[in-house]
Amino acid sequence: MNAAKRYEIFSRFQAANPKPTTELEYADTFQLLIAVILSAQATDRSVNLATARFFPEQGTPEGILAMGEEGLREAIKTIGLYKTKAANVIKTCRILLEQHQGQVPCDRAALEALPGVGRKTANVVLNTAFGLPTIAVDTHIFRVSNRTGIAPGKNVVEVEKKLERVIPKPFLLDAHHWLILHGRYICVARKPKCPQCGISDLCDFKPKTVNT
Repeated sequence: MNAAKRYEIFSRFQAANPKPTTELEYADTFQLLIAVILSAQATDRSVNLATARFFPEQGTPEGILAMGEEGLREAIKTIGLYKTKAANVIKTCRILLEQHQGQVPCDRAALEALPGVGRKTANVVLNTAFGLPTIAVDTHIFRVSNRTGIAPGKNVVEVEKKLERVIPKPFLLDAHHWLILHGRYICVARKPKCPQCGISDLCDFKPKTVNT
């Protein structure tokens, strides 16, 4: 795929959705971090339902620590891997209070040092909370990047680096959200909704679906 096609693709994404954002519900950077940790192998909807049970009253590092690991487990038990996630969130809250004055650091290394925070989670926080032009490559972005030809790669890091290199700078900040939403609702895994796709004429995917 050439640069002109990529520019047109992201121009169309921007025209259709000028201010994209995450579908996770949160009130501040700390709550965003916790929501993203919980969202691993879970839907945003399931995370929002769970965090609604404790974010309003206990959505701070101090508040979640006061819940204790058992209390947090009970609040998030509808989410996959809830036991591991509860343990990681409690540890993360303690580290934030002990090492960062309760604030979420705007630093990749410091973020990735938190339990339950990997490269993808760190990129989401850096992009959504701090406005940095990072790309958090999840299954949706990996699929869209390879299927459309925007940035093919063999693994998530390769795709991330290529996207950062080839996405036109005016679109880099919001590209993460556009690609996720496109993969979540249009360029779905089993049967992409090509007839509903706004970039189907620019996409390199050959066996396009005719009916959805």
